Amino acid sequence: MLGDQLGEEHGQITGMRVLASEGAPKVEVSFQATGTLAGVEVSDMGTYVSVARPDGTLYGEGQGVTMTPDGGMASWRGQGRGRFTGPGAVSWRGAIYFDSASPQFARLTGCAVLYEYETDADGKADAKYWEWK
Repeated sequence: MLGDQLGEEHGQITGMRVLASEGAPKVEVSFQATGTLAGVEVSDMGTYVSVARPDGTLYGEGQGVTMTPDGGMASWRGQGRGRFTGPGAVSWRGAIYFDSASPQFARLTGCAVLYEYETDADGKADAKYWEWK
């Protein structure tokens, strides 16, 4: 069951590169974002790799780190499915798993966090996060 909205972020893709692959195209994307998560102001950075699938969708896996202004940190790993919504624009849905010793992120450790992640042709990125109960 979809639980409470845990936060949202707004950011920018900071780099892209094509990776060697056998068959399906594979692209690595890095981003930076700011917003709120679990009621705390955060900055986030991460990298994910997306692979084109035969049906035209994308599969992606990523990892990153979320930080608070006072030094709290959480690492995360996630997976998701994407679909093109226009030239250079992708809509993603998936799950992220956080690990942290910081008290600000205690609620996230051990919980599946579902996300919606939208990118546009200019590299702008917006994300929303929910607890999966």
